[in-house]
Amino acid sequence: MSCPVFKAVIPAAGFGTRMLPFTKAVPKELIPLVDTPVLQYVVEEAVAAGATDILVIISSGKEALKHHFEPAVELEKRLKESGKTALFDRMLNLNKLAKLTFVYQHELDGLGGAVRLAENFAGTDPCMVLLGDCVMDSFSELPVIGQLLKVYEQYHSSVIALSEVPPEKISSYGIAAGTLINGDILRLHDLVEKPSAADAPGNLAVAARYVFTPGIFSALHKITRGVNNEFQLTDAVKLLMASEAVYGCRISGKRYDLGSIAGFIAANVEFALRRPELQEVLGRQIINILKEKNIL
Repeated sequence: MSCPVFKAVIPAAGFGTRMLPFTKAVPKELIPLVDTPVLQYVVEEAVAAGATDILVIISSGKEALKHHFEPAVELEKRLKESGKTALFDRMLNLNKLAKLTFVYQHELDGLGGAVRLAENFAGTDPCMVLLGDCVMDSFSELPVIGQLLKVYEQYHSSVIALSEVPPEKISSYGIAAGTLINGDILRLHDLVEKPSAADAPGNLAVAARYVFTPGIFSALHKITRGVNNEFQLTDAVKLLMASEAVYGCRISGKRYDLGSIAGFIAANVEFALRRPELQEVLGRQIINILKEKNIL
């Protein structure tokens, strides 16, 4: 009988150097996707999948992440008094999404080092892990992390989100190797961190979402520093495979990496065009710009 997964961990301690100078003063997880910060999308995905307790791992100077989810009494009062009820309700709902706890990663020693800080929080329970700078758009009725939970409930084992990437992008991701056992589910036997396209075992990239059994923490304590002198989560997952089954799930959805300039701009255009109030005027402006630049 599987244990229900109600705990989620969101690593959000990195500097966001690809988005400097903006991220010098503003955490990359607060970069807006239209009018909503990236981290809020991630938290909402976890909540939609059943998370009630969420641990956000931050670093010094990123206290704004905490403030975003705290009540803003004066702002809420002004919104209510001015009759902006829709915005007032959004602010109240933001305060009630889940029980959020924050812990500091004082040394930025890698994603593995960040997840290891969640050991006491997770205890003997399984937990979701969602990277705080990636928004996932599900193509099914389940959020992407919910698709992984469905696999976890079937196999009672750790599950990693996977998505296909073109050959020119393989070297930017961890690539999984495994045996297809059921539809989009693979039994994994290896992970290769950022291989060349020629050396990669395939084109299935790790896609920023995980569900882990408590065994991941034992593995995290055993690994040594790897690439960039950091504790790599990939190394811990590979070690975990030696003691228990680890599965991969080809997700039905799309990953948006808001940590790069190109990804940020493209995602904002795409999400804005979904808004009826923005679609017509923005679409017209994009067409005019493309014509002016002789692109269209």
